[in-house]
Amino acid sequence: MKEVLSIILGGGRGTRLYPLTKYRAKPAVPLAGKYRLIDIPISNCINSGFQKIFILTQFQSGSLNRHIFRAYKLDAFSGGFVEIIAAEQSVQQSDWFQGSADAVRKCLQHFNVPKVKYILVLSGDQLYRMNFNELLRFHIKKKSEVTIACNGVSAEEAPELGIMGTNGDFRIRKFVEKPKDKKDYKDLAIQINGKDSYLASMGIYLFNKEVLTDLVANNSQNDFGREIIPAAVETRRTHAFVYNGYWKDIGSIKSFYEENLAFADPEPPLNLYDENWPFFTRPRFLPLSKFLDSHIRNSSIAEGAVITNAKISHSVIGLRSIIGPDTIIEDSIVMGNDYYEDISTYKQKKKVRLEIGKRCYIKRAIIDKNVRMGSGVKLVNKKNLQEFENDYCVIRNGIIIVPKNTVIPSGFVI
Repeated sequence: MKEVLSIILGGGRGTRLYPLTKYRAKPAVPLAGKYRLIDIPISNCINSGFQKIFILTQFQSGSLNRHIFRAYKLDAFSGGFVEIIAAEQSVQQSDWFQGSADAVRKCLQHFNVPKVKYILVLSGDQLYRMNFNELLRFHIKKKSEVTIACNGVSAEEAPELGIMGTNGDFRIRKFVEKPKDKKDYKDLAIQINGKDSYLASMGIYLFNKEVLTDLVANNSQNDFGREIIPAAVETRRTHAFVYNGYWKDIGSIKSFYEENLAFADPEPPLNLYDENWPFFTRPRFLPLSKFLDSHIRNSSIAEGAVITNAKISHSVIGLRSIIGPDTIIEDSIVMGNDYYEDISTYKQKKKVRLEIGKRCYIKRAIIDKNVRMGSGVKLVNKKNLQEFENDYCVIRNGIIIVPKNTVIPSGFVI
């Protein structure tokens, strides 16, 4: 385990998650009421005993940097670390990261950690629980130079992912990144539970250190999925590690909404309650949540919330959320607040309070952090719009998103 260095890619502009990425990097987007997306790969690394972790960042990285600094301080005697490497200018290069492979190429000088033989490359925007030791043991057993973790997906999902075909020893014989035509991957089908399925790359790669260096150092290829991995399949011993557990790429608003809301279900696909595999985040030492004469059904509520005479069903309510009387919230994600507001402050300035006000009705929506919402606001998408944007909200795939720090006046309806 001490021979493995983990690299988590901070991602690009995160345009598919807009407006959640309007003020923050994609891995810093809040998740499940109290976490951030970046907590998932970091927690999997730490639980696996892989405690040498670099995070490569570029866009809107302020909140991500603060979160990493406040959350992850590893024991000095373990030799482990969680460190940010931001895009930087040097004598040799003056441009930004041009893609995932280019980011690794430009940071190679930082990866000369003593005794490291393997480099694990991870994405910062996926939901899963994986013991990376199993991946490492498979990699060593197969004498592989590159191992790609993969998951079975349906024919409908295949065009959005990297699809691979293997021989009987799990050696990869063909790799197609986001195939446009079904004929490009039709011959790669395998049987899983009696159905035609396809092995899709999870964006989790384990390299021998010198092999990764050779693959990225002496060329101008910018992307792992489209360029580096297909080249590795042709020239290196490349194997597929089949992972049968839950895994989701949540890079779009639709997938983010659906997978996040699953944490309100009785048995969510990603178990946050396993003490043998905890998911870590920043400790905040908040008070207990308080429910005053309210009706809560099939919902998850984070610490420090105050809910007064409200009805909440199948929703995820985040840290420090303040929800006023006679408000109804259904099938929604409320990310909460970064701080509590002194009551005298908003009264003196005659501002809308940092809360969801009285008599509001919110349905099928994502309310980002620090939103001030007046009384009688209705966010229900009454016209069933699929794409829309104004000063107060954005609609994507029929889902209403209220951006961070938005102030919605009393009586607003959409």
